[in-house]
Amino acid sequence: MVEILAEFEAQLEAVRLLPTVGGVYEVSLDGRLVYSKLATGRHAEPGEVMGLLRDKLPG
Repeated sequence: MVEILAEFEAQLEAVRLLPTVGGVYEVSLDGRLVYSKLATGRHAEPGEVMGLLRDKLPG
């Protein structure tokens, strides 16, 4: 979370954390799913979510 804020602060209007159960987490951007542990059945690799966000956010 800190990495996301540090890199994309100027591009983000808000960041929201929603509690869940069972160790499931999902990352969405503008209502579109970017990464889902539930769908992949695994934790994201280091840097994976950041890379997916970089692909979706303008420069």
